[in-house]
Amino acid sequence: MKRKRRTTILVKGNEQTAKLLADEIINKYPVTTIQKPDNGLIMLKMRESSQKKLFYLGEVLVTECKVQVAGVLGVGIVQDDKPEMAYHLAVIDAAYNAGLAETEKWERILVEEEKRILDREANERVSLLKTRVNFETMDAQGSVNDEI
Repeated sequence: MKRKRRTTILVKGNEQTAKLLADEIINKYPVTTIQKPDNGLIMLKMRESSQKKLFYLGEVLVTECKVQVAGVLGVGIVQDDKPEMAYHLAVIDAAYNAGLAETEKWERILVEEEKRILDREANERVSLLKTRVNFETMDAQGSVNDEI
């Protein structure tokens, strides 16, 4: 599983999933913290729709952490002030980068979590669509055409 997909699942999903996976590594391997979870700001890029040019929308608060597991670096970056989540993401990233055996069974856990996220998002879309108004089918009473 690629890093982007894995991180998206861990960030959007239940935070306990990331904690569970990271704890599995923390309990078996020495974890060296290279950079403690620390807050920072990153510039948020957006693409302007008509001319397709990039511009900076503003800054976003992030928490970043770097650790080393089995001599391999792992990085965790998460939006907002979430030091524990940044640490867990860094440990998980290092475990994948090191090719630790534990990561092989994580694929199933991550795929199951992804399914829960997709189900939750689908339910949210359904809830939103229930409140949607279709103006084309609305009957305008007292319109000008009725008086003519």
